[in-house]
Amino acid sequence: MPELIEKAARIPVPGGKVIDEYIGRVNSGTEAVSIAHMVAPAGWEEPAQAPDFDEYTLVLRGSLRVEGEGGSTDVRAGQAVVTRAGERIRYQALEEGAEYVAVCLPAFAPDLAHRDQ
Repeated sequence: MPELIEKAARIPVPGGKVIDEYIGRVNSGTEAVSIAHMVAPAGWEEPAQAPDFDEYTLVLRGSLRVEGEGGSTDVRAGQAVVTRAGERIRYQALEEGAEYVAVCLPAFAPDLAHRDQ
């Protein structure tokens, strides 16, 4: 039987970014994958990280800058980016902010992100 996910779980983060997890460890108890809708204000950025999961990010509105070991990539609305587990990366929203969907395999967990302090 299909399982309806009636609403997301809001995950608090600093800096004004909103994370609404639909599927994942927090909202559905799913460890294999997480799917979250995110909205980041203009100028938002997070510390660098080297996560233990692959992340597939689809930008719906605005743009993100993804910094990796080999340089940075700007990802605009209608584009997607893939980052691989173990790769050191850093995300930031550009001047118009960003709305995007992130899919993580396995599911996101703070202790798997390995963010810089």
